Amino acid sequence: MTEWVVEEVEVAAGGDFAAAVEIMNQAEAEAYGHDELRQTADETLPWWQNSANPHRLFGVRADGHLVGCGAYEYLTADAEGCWARVTVLSSHRERGIGTALAAHLEGIARSEGRGKVITFFPSPDAPGERIDAPTGFGSVPADNPEVRFALQRGYRLEQVERGSRLRLPVDVRVEVPADYRLHQWIDATPTEWLEQMALLNTRMSTDAPSAGLEEPEDVHTVERMIEQDAAVARDPRSYLYSAVEHVPTGVLAGYTSMAVPVETDRSVAQYSTLVLKEHRGHRLGMLLKLANLDHLQRERPGYPSIITFNAEENRFMLDVNEAVGFAAMGYEGAWRKDL
Repeated sequence: MTEWVVEEVEVAAGGDFAAAVEIMNQAEAEAYGHDELRQTADETLPWWQNSANPHRLFGVRADGHLVGCGAYEYLTADAEGCWARVTVLSSHRERGIGTALAAHLEGIARSEGRGKVITFFPSPDAPGERIDAPTGFGSVPADNPEVRFALQRGYRLEQVERGSRLRLPVDVRVEVPADYRLHQWIDATPTEWLEQMALLNTRMSTDAPSAGLEEPEDVHTVERMIEQDAAVARDPRSYLYSAVEHVPTGVLAGYTSMAVPVETDRSVAQYSTLVLKEHRGHRLGMLLKLANLDHLQRERPGYPSIITFNAEENRFMLDVNEAVGFAAMGYEGAWRKDL
């Protein structure tokens, strides 16, 4: 058997980084049956280079070309856990490349004193036995190659995430409840909201269901928000935000965001949506979704669809999405390995 060499890949424009992004795009297209999740290297690069969320990239070559890649991500140098992602071109699977990459990433995690690795694999539907998520929501086909790979490496399934698609255009009517006010912007966060958006971004990391993954708190500060906005400025996509203010207190009670590519034949990516627990029960989640949809169709019309991901047990947000018109398009497993 070939002993594959794993090398670190420079996170820089073009070259091997672009090749690695294309490998990840191809794998997702095969898993979901379409390429609507595709991102360009130019869109991805600013986030890989964001020092507040460090990333490292590794690759394996065959005949001089990258055929597999491994992503390694963590929050802080002393963080207890990390995220890893292994992707191999379908033409080069079952040769030990994925095993070599996974072992390398796990080795780095151990050397840095991390106690766990979290990874995500899209899992296309298939007949036969299934593995249920311990949350009681969702399952993955037991005989799928990515499932067998994760199990063989000692990972356990903790959660299933649903990918959902909304076909555009849609009719939208926005009604803001009494005592609340809607705010919208594109790209850079308005200065007066930096501190409160930092809090909302932090709460997004703890309030969203993470099951047994035990995702860490991702603390945002004003300085980090400014750095995040700098990454937004380098990203060719537009970022559309809607936030809702509780007028009596002046507090932002929730927000939502989406990334809009330059090319209007591509899908829009729906990212975070959060309503603070203390402001739930006022249909603010629905307000935010509809408001940002209206924002998109006014400011960036002509796109075919929006895609978003939610934990299967996040019934509140799935109810909102389904009421808006989102329909399931695929699933992925969230896996954890204790080191």
